Amino acid sequence: MAANKNPKNRRKTPARTAFGKLVRQKRLDLELTQEDLAEKSSLHPTYIGSVERGERNIALENILSLAKALGCSPKDLMPD
Repeated sequence: MAANKNPKNRRKTPARTAFGKLVRQKRLDLELTQEDLAEKSSLHPTYIGSVERGERNIALENILSLAKALGCSPKDLMPD
């Protein structure tokens, strides 16, 4: 059986992609690398990358960690 390269839980959706773009933009505005953001948020750098690519259905606790690390409100990371 071949491995599924994009399992259902990693499927990009418009909401995940929009959220990831907002995270990436905030990170770049602060001139942080993914590694910097990972350290500040206590998340793994590969996790940050997958969030920014819209591959994660991110949990509330991780949204709160990212918002704190980015110096913004969690609502600032929510797409319209």
